[in-house]
Amino acid sequence: MTRFKTAESPFKADSTASNKAGVTLMNNQIGVVVADVMSRQENVTVTHLPSMIRVDCVGRMDFVYDEISEALGEEEGFYDASEFEENMSTHYGKMIHMDDRTVMFGNLEEAAEFIGDMLPPEVSRD
Repeated sequence: MTRFKTAESPFKADSTASNKAGVTLMNNQIGVVVADVMSRQENVTVTHLPSMIRVDCVGRMDFVYDEISEALGEEEGFYDASEFEENMSTHYGKMIHMDDRTVMFGNLEEAAEFIGDMLPPEVSRD
């Protein structure tokens, strides 16, 4: 009697923390330049697909607007949060928009600590 074993599915769920974050960018002129700039960060992986570009990181990654504007051949301030949102279709991880950058965190605690460091100290009431 012949016995067959079912192969393990590559699509199984894994609910353990990955410490990863990422975005999907449109595969257009701006998306390609943004992906190139982001690929210079050690912990970032860029994957070019036919209709999109995946930009993933372990830990934290910063989309520094002026650095991206320069790479695009534009003046400072051209690339901003609205330009980022226009070219991004999806994301995972914690995202924080700032005046000069968008920061992505793969770890909620690290993002909360970052936000806490930006808040003014509490005023004590005597």
